[in-house]
Amino acid sequence: MPLFLDLHELPDGITAAHVAEMHQADLDIEHEYNCRGLTYWCDEKRKTAFCLIEAPSKDALIKLHENAHGAIPTRIIEVNDTIVESFLGRIEDPEKAKNIRLNIINDPAFKTLMVVKIKRKSLRTKEVSTLNAALRGYITTIKTVTSQHNGRLVKQEANTFLLAFDSVTDAIQCGIKIQNTHHKVITPDIEFKIGISAGTPVTEKDGIFEETIKSSDYLSDVAKGNFSISTVVKDLYEGENQNKPLLNVNSITVLTMKEETFMTLLMTYTESIWSQTTIGVSDFEENLGYSKSKLYRTMMDLIGKSPNMFLRDYRLKKALNLIEIQDSNISEIAYQTGFSSPAYFSKCFHKKYGILPSVLYNSK
Repeated sequence: MPLFLDLHELPDGITAAHVAEMHQADLDIEHEYNCRGLTYWCDEKRKTAFCLIEAPSKDALIKLHENAHGAIPTRIIEVNDTIVESFLGRIEDPEKAKNIRLNIINDPAFKTLMVVKIKRKSLRTKEVSTLNAALRGYITTIKTVTSQHNGRLVKQEANTFLLAFDSVTDAIQCGIKIQNTHHKVITPDIEFKIGISAGTPVTEKDGIFEETIKSSDYLSDVAKGNFSISTVVKDLYEGENQNKPLLNVNSITVLTMKEETFMTLLMTYTESIWSQTTIGVSDFEENLGYSKSKLYRTMMDLIGKSPNMFLRDYRLKKALNLIEIQDSNISEIAYQTGFSSPAYFSKCFHKKYGILPSVLYNSK
């Protein structure tokens, strides 16, 4: 049976005890709608509650809530139990809340998410075994440090990690320790990129924590600097630490709300057009509403790249992924990633990665 996570926006005056009563009302009649309530999260501070319910459909879940207590969810998304547990730490009521007449759970679903990317600056085969050994060591360190700071590994794809934390302080300190580990072991051809954002599991997007994941991903991949965080994360950190400023503030880039908005607009547009060979900087200016000079200044300040270089590097990254998959030849990959010719693609790829795409392709 499908599993759903829904969002309830709580009116003023509604407490965790009220939400517990609503949850119990659901449990009392859930059998009438073939549903099974697993647990819930309540955040009195942000006035939100989230229910995790097995149900035959979204309509059945809505009818259950409507007839149990009348509180209709603002948003419902379908989820996977393993992913929910990875992000939120549980898929049932906490032990301390069980076997009690009323399960009052004042446990916010608001989480801090970190994306860590280990990148090779060059793809040349020189000292490959040494680099691979260093990568394996870093991967082990990231997992160990995450556990030490009460974090959870949600997902790992190659050398990219998605980590979840209940505490912003734990996330920041974990990121600093990961960064310091890299600085202590000098590996010139490897760099770390860390992005931290925070948010709720259910938004207007279809996926759980989708907005926060994208924000963390953009921060780790796009923002200038190797350790970038959102303004929300900075404010939460200082709130958790009695307004104490961020540690190692010089090594952490904090994006303003305006910069975050621009970054999201930029990436949303780029993700929709990067494969089109006719797209150029003028299209970015028109669709983002920036003059040529303002777009250039904004991107250099935030990303450290001109619009042309940003688009070219984005396409090259996509091309690298396609070379790894090897479903197309080099000429096809060039056109699929928006380059005007295979020759120009090979020139740009070699300049970026220090190896011709054909050589890399044939080495796989």
